[in-house]
Amino acid sequence: MWNSSSEFFAMGGYALYVWSSFGVSALVFLIEPLTVHARHQAVVRRLQREALAEQLDLEGAK
Repeated sequence: MWNSSSEFFAMGGYALYVWSSFGVSALVFLIEPLTVHARHQAVVRRLQREALAEQLDLEGAK
């Protein structure tokens, strides 16, 4: 139990470890959806380019 908010934020001498771990975890939770979205968009663009190239190849072969 903590008697004051300053004791809570000090975490019994482990504040640096506790709060940096919390910060890194929060950062990962924020960045992960952004990177997944960016990778998804890259895959979609690549598939669209491949489909267009295949379509042009088929039209050129006629």
